Amino acid sequence: MGADLDQRSVSRAYALWAPVYDLVFGAVFAPGRRAAIAAAEQACPPGGGHILEVGVGTGISLPAYQSVNRIVGVDLCEPMLRRARERVGEGGLDHIEALAVMDAGRLALPDEAFDVVVAQFVITAVPNPEATLDEFVRVIRPGGEIVLVNHLGAEAGPRRIFEACFAPLARRLGWRPEFRLGRITDWAKRHGGVRMVECRPVPPLGQFSLIRFARLPERAAT
Repeated sequence: MGADLDQRSVSRAYALWAPVYDLVFGAVFAPGRRAAIAAAEQACPPGGGHILEVGVGTGISLPAYQSVNRIVGVDLCEPMLRRARERVGEGGLDHIEALAVMDAGRLALPDEAFDVVVAQFVITAVPNPEATLDEFVRVIRPGGEIVLVNHLGAEAGPRRIFEACFAPLARRLGWRPEFRLGRITDWAKRHGGVRMVECRPVPPLGQFSLIRFARLPERAAT
């Protein structure tokens, strides 16, 4: 689990992606975004909840959230966030509370402040996924949920070989293609304060997965 990605290189990579991100990835990632937002809103209290989107990027998902929910978006990449702020202004998205530059592994946010954390296509692109997931748990209330959407590496076969060969280039572009589900489930076992609620493939072609964790009540986590 070495430091095969670092914050500076990830930020630099996504600054380069910022002008073309929506064009390149908008349609490809749309089913995953829709699935993540639906899961997050389902996990919110009746009447709306407080949602943190980590890796909000250009804010492409923000218009899809229902206005009864209050959304905070954070991202490491300022050029991405500039586009997100423009989108909020252009769309009159009054339910977006704040957009801020922030390290996903060191969230400058209070404990138990959110009902749900959403991280779309993020967990394979942070230097320390386990520390990042720990932060997600910290900022959600007991009973709250973490909603992840991500490509997960193959366990075996030709795709696993391809992902391993592609990995050095992918790291320069800002992510790990060979990141497997076991790394997330191992983290959950060590943490002890969460349980997996769901793990299922989402389009296109099942190349991405929706993964949900619920934070256990404090008495169950000790």
